[in-house]
Amino acid sequence: MNAIREPAVAGSFYPSAAGELTDTVAALLDGVSDHTGRAPKALIVPHAGYIYSGPTAAAGYSRLQSCDDRYERVVLIGPCHQVAVSGLAASGAEAFRTPLGDIRVDTETIATLDLPIVEAAHRYEHSLEVHLPFLQAVLGSFELIPIVVGDATYEQVAQVLERLWGGPETLIVISSDLSHYHPYDVARARDHKTCAAIERLDPDRIGHQDACGAAPVGGLLLAARRHGLDVETVDLRNSGDTAGDKHHVVGYGAWAFVENV
Repeated sequence: MNAIREPAVAGSFYPSAAGELTDTVAALLDGVSDHTGRAPKALIVPHAGYIYSGPTAAAGYSRLQSCDDRYERVVLIGPCHQVAVSGLAASGAEAFRTPLGDIRVDTETIATLDLPIVEAAHRYEHSLEVHLPFLQAVLGSFELIPIVVGDATYEQVAQVLERLWGGPETLIVISSDLSHYHPYDVARARDHKTCAAIERLDPDRIGHQDACGAAPVGGLLLAARRHGLDVETVDLRNSGDTAGDKHHVVGYGAWAFVENV
């Protein structure tokens, strides 16, 4: 099989034309004022349309620009919005396609994980797809391990991350937005509490009402605590700060996790 997972939200969440998409991602990355920091082992970044969460995602991905040649593999994990999934689910595709080209899937490693292959859960899922153009822009060539998370515990996610942890060649990207559809000030207060929990590596203080990717986030926090990672908040805002009104906002944050050396 030579399956290609075609883009599902190109033209809605981000531009479908390669030139326009390249320019959009470049402009978002250029808009980040601080590109400094140690090479991350993991990132948490949001997955809304680029006009809403693009600046926050770019703040996270900018941390990769000075160390792009170290990463050979990206473990990309996000929540499943479209199809009910029990636990975690992989894709059987050999490549994920974006307007910028195809990304090879590390099918050999996926085969060792004993995860179900649920193509329907990946086919229209945006939580992974929107990150791919950013990764292509900052890393160039890499292999991808795409996993969606449904009804899973934080520990289940942490166990999968442990099997994929690897060395400096492996980057872990967790896809999650924060609170949804609260008034601006309420959302800011809730999201700051979630941010504090992430900074303390405390998954017990993060529920599904706090982050749509709570299980992936919680799994990373467990793994990061076990590996002694440091965490830095890179950006925290919401759709009321970017392209939306302030009556019903969605929160976005970016965090970088680095090895304590």
